[in-house]
Amino acid sequence: MSEDHISISLWLASGIVALSLILSAFFAAAETAFTASSRARMLGLQDAGDTRARIVNRLLNQRERFIGAMLIGYNIVAIGASSFTTSVLVGVFGKEGVVYATVVMSVLVIVFAEVMPKTLAISAPERVSLLIARPVAWTVALFGPLTHATEKLVRLMLLPFGIRIGENVSILSAADELRGQVNLLHREGGVAKIERDMLGGLLDLEELSVSDVMVHRTKMRTIDADLSSEEIVREVLASPYTRIPLWRGSQENIIGVLHAKDLLRALDAVGGDASKLNVEDIALETWFVPDTSSLRDQLKAFLSKKTHFALVVDEYGEVMGLVTLEDILEEIVGDIKDEHDLSVQGVRPQPNGSVNVDGSVPIRDLNRVMDWGLPDEEATTIAGLVIHEAQTIPDTGQAFTFHGFRFQVLRKSRNRITALKITPVLLARKQA
Repeated sequence: MSEDHISISLWLASGIVALSLILSAFFAAAETAFTASSRARMLGLQDAGDTRARIVNRLLNQRERFIGAMLIGYNIVAIGASSFTTSVLVGVFGKEGVVYATVVMSVLVIVFAEVMPKTLAISAPERVSLLIARPVAWTVALFGPLTHATEKLVRLMLLPFGIRIGENVSILSAADELRGQVNLLHREGGVAKIERDMLGGLLDLEELSVSDVMVHRTKMRTIDADLSSEEIVREVLASPYTRIPLWRGSQENIIGVLHAKDLLRALDAVGGDASKLNVEDIALETWFVPDTSSLRDQLKAFLSKKTHFALVVDEYGEVMGLVTLEDILEEIVGDIKDEHDLSVQGVRPQPNGSVNVDGSVPIRDLNRVMDWGLPDEEATTIAGLVIHEAQTIPDTGQAFTFHGFRFQVLRKSRNRITALKITPVLLARKQA
């Protein structure tokens, strides 16, 4: 082969390789930028009238077709360039040209068609996506029929394995994806723990039911309606709560809810003479809600009914406890304490790293305070979790290890676990 022919071949090969690398970089950058872009930010730009953001959102709504087009384009260009370069170098250098082509194309593709464009795209995904939105849309339209055929073929090939791929189906729900993003930002230091907990609590409102946050009937503060008016006034003034259920005959027979402000207004109207009061006339009508209601639905019900207090009943109509608007808000923002709230938390960290916990402490509250991850699907309180895992009611002194923690029963009252000592397993091993 003459020198002129070799020179022309090399220049032609160089030009084709350069063009192929540019196109490969384009496909790689497009796939990375589009998949890493913030959907919320793109939707905001679209609402503001940005046509390029609208194109990006449209392509992301056809995620499979978009990714398929990018992969097809990338592979066609990369394979074609490698084949052409190999044939040219073999003609110039003989059999050694295969080795030269492999080495040269590997370096060029890895550096200029993979690492560099993807690095640039991931550093500013929204900006890159907007910049190349229209060319990407043209490419997806060009490869549309081929992409569609490839999708059908892939689905057909996966059917024998029992795998069914739906159109634009996400494995995670929107809430799960948002929760995952928040947890990731928290680990990277972009979101503080309190902000992560608040966002997580807001997302959990649909999954939690009223029974998960209610004050159990054994802890309810109630007043016997048969007491004298003077005694009822003293009971209300001694209570840290403004709304107190009234019962007659038995504590399950709630006949109304007494509001402290209504009682004080009525007391002022009779000149402070409590004996002239008829407490039942002052009491508000009782509102009963099922224990299976989700917290989101109950929050909406509180807001629409313009009340903050409801009694919780089970499927048989028996009173299980009470729930307030504050109980639901605390699932989002954490404990809300004022000057009349009791200071007992029920969680007492020890100097040796263990934690003494009252059995009635909700698992969610313990997880939030200690930043733990104990499961709360099968039980609401920490005592309930121990009983569920042990499959028995343990005695004082018994210890169990599960979910990465050692649980030791410190106190027990009849069939209730009243106090526990919880130690992380790794810490317990060191102490042993």
